[in-house]
Amino acid sequence: MNVQIQAVHFDADQKLIDHIEKKVEKFKTFHEKIINVEVSLILEHVNEKLNDKVVHIKVNIPKTSLFAKNESKIFEESFENAFDSIVAQIKKHKEKLIA
Repeated sequence: MNVQIQAVHFDADQKLIDHIEKKVEKFKTFHEKIINVEVSLILEHVNEKLNDKVVHIKVNIPKTSLFAKNESKIFEESFENAFDSIVAQIKKHKEKLIA
């Protein structure tokens, strides 16, 4: 599984990157055929003021791409909510394959 983490409009600190990498590894427990995971950390500016921390997660599985987006005031919170959404999508996708 290939993991790409991209920070847009800022430099992410190593602690945040390590946290994301550790959590993304857990995707393997839900689906064994994940090709790659792309995580984008975006610092949005609205009216010249820092507004929100946005996280996009894209997971590529053979014949399917799953996507989640979340925003909040803290990157960790945005990531956790997007992560939970992707896990739910992976489980639902796997149930469809079994049925």
